[in-house]
Amino acid sequence: MPLSASQFNLQPSSGVPIYRQLMDQVSMLLVGGQAQPGDMLPSVRELGAALDINMMTVSKAYARLEAEGIVRRVRGQGMVLCDWQPRGSVAQRSAELRPLLEQAVIRGRQLGLSDQHIRACMESALKVWKGKSLVGK
Repeated sequence: MPLSASQFNLQPSSGVPIYRQLMDQVSMLLVGGQAQPGDMLPSVRELGAALDINMMTVSKAYARLEAEGIVRRVRGQGMVLCDWQPRGSVAQRSAELRPLLEQAVIRGRQLGLSDQHIRACMESALKVWKGKSLVGK
């Protein structure tokens, strides 16, 4: 089933680069079960036009998703979601995650939240995503 451009929601003022937001949202659609391996992504042109962003930004996101093994290019058809498996050791993947968590902590403090509230938000987010892992763990 092809994904729709309406499934993507960008936040230009979030501080997170647009290509990264696209990458994260593709992963979230996969993790959340709204997308399945074999589903097609919108074309670069279609997604760029629908979200009013530069096609090079979409292309960069798709290229990085391809490099991470989350999507693969099907000649003449576009990008298709793969049955993704994480790469690297747990330590390497944890190191990749840490900057994102630090951004969340900084944003929480900017919002005047205590460490306890930030932890509660993280626990809440983990509960929402419990059982929705890409690797089934």
